[in-house]
Amino acid sequence: MKIYKTIGMMSGTSLDGLDIAYCHFWKKANQWDFEIRQTSAISYDNDLYEKLKNAIHLTAEEHQQLHLDYGTWLGKQAKSFIEKHDLKIDIIASHGHTSHHRPEEGVTFQLGDGQLLANTSGQKVICDFRSLDVELGGQGAPLVPIGDELLLSEYEFCLNLGGISNISFQKKGERVAYDIGLANMPLNYITEKIGLKYDKGGAIAKGGTLLPDLLKALNNLDYYHLPYPKSTGYEWFSSAIIPLLEKYSSATENLLHTVIHHNCEQIAFAIKKEKPEKGSQVLVTGGGALNDFYIATLREKLGASCEVKIPPKKFIEYKEALVFAFMGVLYELGQTNVFSSVTGARKDSCSGMEFSPNS
Repeated sequence: MKIYKTIGMMSGTSLDGLDIAYCHFWKKANQWDFEIRQTSAISYDNDLYEKLKNAIHLTAEEHQQLHLDYGTWLGKQAKSFIEKHDLKIDIIASHGHTSHHRPEEGVTFQLGDGQLLANTSGQKVICDFRSLDVELGGQGAPLVPIGDELLLSEYEFCLNLGGISNISFQKKGERVAYDIGLANMPLNYITEKIGLKYDKGGAIAKGGTLLPDLLKALNNLDYYHLPYPKSTGYEWFSSAIIPLLEKYSSATENLLHTVIHHNCEQIAFAIKKEKPEKGSQVLVTGGGALNDFYIATLREKLGASCEVKIPPKKFIEYKEALVFAFMGVLYELGQTNVFSSVTGARKDSCSGMEFSPNS
């Protein structure tokens, strides 16, 4: 039985750092299985954090330089990780960090030059998993549902609460997925104003009270009325959400409390409209799964519709890195790793670009 030994690297919109997961994948009786063997979470220093956060505003020349520098930085992190754990690997699969995502304009860009990552790490690299799908008319997102379909099919709904919220599920025999809307991005924006990167466990949010006008304004955003497939990112947050948070300024705890209620109302609406059977399970991953108030509110909004399942912390934190590692394996095998049913592209694709280290 062939075991594919792969490192997945992921940096999300919440900018909480780089996730690295060393994973094994194997296929038995036509079913994929996996194990997360080693992990590492690397926080960005202030300089890199600010550069990535503001990448969308850089000139073309500055953006390209960051792309190269970040690729080298990723390579150094991968090499250090491999040496620390004495790993033998087949490939590195890197998501990079999304700086631009406007699929309606045919634009998506993930920072982290693949050739420099390969040169610096000394390993074969698969990266740039979104571009081909966008070229095929798709949203280029979300990509994680390939893992939901092939690795986690026992769950009726797979919900990820990262910077934004996205969900995937089976419908009429095919995988459907899309970005619901907000998750941790506005919460982190609010806490940064009081010098905190995030609200640990949702303790601050729990002590707040609801702001009805802000809740109504958030729930009335045009994005929520768009049909899926759809995806969003920092551009939407910057143009539509930040102005609302500034307009309805209030105490930190009230803003956090209201945003979480909004998030959970939209998630519950998205799930309930699919008419789940009683006892259906919702697997929740991403940083939001560690926010106790967030999860309690979600359970309240869902009621008896579904059972919310929280997996072990390692899986919560490294699911996306795991799935990108898996996408790298599928790319190597020449198999579909992006579903057109998820992204709206003209056809399924085997997406990515391969780089070998220069000798």
